[in-house]
Amino acid sequence: GISTAAAAAPEQATPYLRPLLQFAAAHVPALKHKETPLYILCTAGMRLLPERQQAAILEDLVRNVPLEFDFLFSKSHAEVISGKQEGVYAWIGINFVLGRFDHEDEEDAVVTVALGDQRESLVRKRTVGILDMGGASLQIAYEVPDSGAFSSPQQEAAAKSLLAEFNLGCDVQHAGHMYRVYVNTFLGFGGNFARQRYEDLVLNQTSVHNRLHSQRIGLSPETPFLDPCLPVGLEDTVARGGQSLYVRGRGDWLACREQLQPLLAGSNSSQASLVGAYKAPIDFSNSEFYGFSEFFYCMEDVLRLGGRYSAPTFTSAAQEYCSQRWEVLTQRFRGGLYSAHADQHRLKYQCFKSAWMYQVLHQGFGFPLEYPSLRTAQLVYDREVQWTLGAILYKTRFLPLRDLRQESVRQAHASWLRLSFVYNHYLFFACILVVALAIVLYLLRLRRIHRRQLRAAQLTLWLDKVVVPPGQGNGP
Repeated sequence: GISTAAAAAPEQATPYLRPLLQFAAAHVPALKHKETPLYILCTAGMRLLPERQQAAILEDLVRNVPLEFDFLFSKSHAEVISGKQEGVYAWIGINFVLGRFDHEDEEDAVVTVALGDQRESLVRKRTVGILDMGGASLQIAYEVPDSGAFSSPQQEAAAKSLLAEFNLGCDVQHAGHMYRVYVNTFLGFGGNFARQRYEDLVLNQTSVHNRLHSQRIGLSPETPFLDPCLPVGLEDTVARGGQSLYVRGRGDWLACREQLQPLLAGSNSSQASLVGAYKAPIDFSNSEFYGFSEFFYCMEDVLRLGGRYSAPTFTSAAQEYCSQRWEVLTQRFRGGLYSAHADQHRLKYQCFKSAWMYQVLHQGFGFPLEYPSLRTAQLVYDREVQWTLGAILYKTRFLPLRDLRQESVRQAHASWLRLSFVYNHYLFFACILVVALAIVLYLLRLRRIHRRQLRAAQLTLWLDKVVVPPGQGNGP
């Protein structure tokens, strides 16, 4: 990413982005460049850099990008966004694609929302929450319809840092599209990082056990540590700081699940605790969630259960997989029985990751075992939904949410509108002709009246000349 390319040399930031910007410039009409906003939003990699390096990279972009491209770009358009912002943008993107901001559709599930100082609650379409587990981190985001009460000032302070309230409507004065969203990111709780933490835990526990009981478990291939989180018979070696631990899988999914329980609390004081962190209340009887990344891979790549999540079905399939011998699993893999995305790494750690996903979902976030409204997915409507979609929607406020109903009405009457548009100029000319004809008729009428008055005046004058007044015709 840009943090790697320009960390030591900030002047490399613009050259690094140049191919991407050239691609955009080629696809946006040249006449539209100056009115097309450009946003450069940096995420996790840049957040890890010192603020001085971040500022130098952003300064290079703000100074040099306008010299080469005519996009609408200013200093405020280049920034390093927080994990909270990234989560909000991802939440906006998925709900926009699913059409959850169109409040006029009465067929979908609804939720009652109380926001700010409003005296009356809003009833509108229910949004979906998102769960996303990567290799290093875990993230959750969902709408909080009611602010509720806090048990302590500390909890209230934690809530304020994790709740984002924003308006997606075109009119900031209208609260119909105000949303309150809980967003939290847990570093170290991703699938791969959790495995490393688990191996560290096993290494330490085994070392202590050997010292207390004068045993040599895991110190040689002949006396391996029997790992419940690896398939039966799989042999591996864990190396940490000059220490090596020999392990052999025993494929006990239930035991693996119990082994992972301590990891939910975090491994050290600087790492967040999943079970102890503040989590806004979830109405599990009226909510819906989508699980991405590891949630989908755990269910689909090997178990072929991607889609709607069922805890009993998932548990049964995970137990069956873990109990198989490693030779059987690799034979199935070579036979093409698993997803095309599955590889040796997935086969090796599927048992562990499925148990970790289960613990995170039900013990960490408290989802009921019978929860029916979690769907795991990689694509939504055959497209991959990225946080960048939500970012551009939020940044440009390009969401005419309250006009969706009017737009549908206009589309329903599109044929009538086109017909009236085609013929309205004929109507205009007809009106002009009618008015002109009325004026002509009026002028003709005035002309006839004028002629009558003229003839009457001439007749009166003639009579005055011909008729002799009485007394003037006789002499004296």
